[in-house]
Amino acid sequence: MIAAKRIIFGTKAMNTNKTSFRVGPAIMLAGLLVSVAAAFTSCGTMPTGKQMPVNDVMEKPGSTPIILREGDVVKVTFPGSPTLDTTQPIRRDGKLNLPLIGEVDASGLSPAALQDKLVQAYASQISSKEVIVQVASSSFPVYVTGAVLHPGKVTTDNPMTALEAVMEAGGFNYDTADMKAVKIDRNVNGVMQHYIIDLKSVLTGSGTNSFYLQPSDIIYVPERFTPF
Repeated sequence: MIAAKRIIFGTKAMNTNKTSFRVGPAIMLAGLLVSVAAAFTSCGTMPTGKQMPVNDVMEKPGSTPIILREGDVVKVTFPGSPTLDTTQPIRRDGKLNLPLIGEVDASGLSPAALQDKLVQAYASQISSKEVIVQVASSSFPVYVTGAVLHPGKVTTDNPMTALEAVMEAGGFNYDTADMKAVKIDRNVNGVMQHYIIDLKSVLTGSGTNSFYLQPSDIIYVPERFTPF
């Protein structure tokens, strides 16, 4: 017959039918650290590449394109018909007024998507099936906070990536910054979207610096987690 066992935590004795020993504070601390690690693991990366915190879904994008918006100054070049070249701002209604074809919706498109749209629109107007769309200027603010040297508002007059914004804020605090998990908060039509991007891979050359920011994005550089 097996004798019953009695386990008492703290500094009291743990008794069995043959021996006794003490469970000290070190073992209790180890158990606490295991619990903390398990909690962080539960909010880790899902197999789909997304992260699942308690309230929001964190996306880990490979890249984001430049998106045209009202106020951006766009340069449209026609290599085969240079007389049609034009540089103009996107109006508040999101349109451009282009030679021969008139008004075209531009806001909300990437430059590449607008190029494709103009190639189709000008198909019967020009012999060369080539149109080049470039952003001449785009002024908007973003906000950088966390483990950077000079957190605060950054204003740009050209398309800006997340890494460029961090550098404008003085760069990372390399003693504390977790460059692998930089968070971007973005308001899209009143709905907050959250992204996690790895900027360390960009700095080491194994990633691409192609996450372009949008007006009023908030870039947060977290500190590395340490148990003590």
